[in-house]
Amino acid sequence: MSTPEPAKRGGLRGFFQRLTTSQAELEAAELREDLGRQGATPIASCGERQRFCVAGTLRTVTLRPRGGAPALEAELYDGSDVIDLVWLGRRKIVGIEPGRVVRAEGLVSFQDGRKVMFNPRYELRPAGGP
Repeated sequence: MSTPEPAKRGGLRGFFQRLTTSQAELEAAELREDLGRQGATPIASCGERQRFCVAGTLRTVTLRPRGGAPALEAELYDGSDVIDLVWLGRRKIVGIEPGRVVRAEGLVSFQDGRKVMFNPRYELRPAGGP
């Protein structure tokens, strides 16, 4: 039994597309696919002064004082854009570390041209899981 010609071309086309796509682009596409399973909005679609639920991978986590008080900042990437998650008054949160998959919910604002969510509600997620 032979496979129909269009299916062969589609599979071959997909193979060549994977070969010519960079690793970063493949990872971004995979992160965007996970958004639907996480029930999250793409960060690129988030507007200012609205509540959103976002999900992605933490790229960086830093301790940066704001107004003389400690603030834990984490950059969340979902394959479409980045958003800074900032917990005011916190020096460390167990589980908030680079490479961790996080789902966060809160009010989005803009600061210095970047999307920011202050003191978001968050949920640590298993990598690749819903």
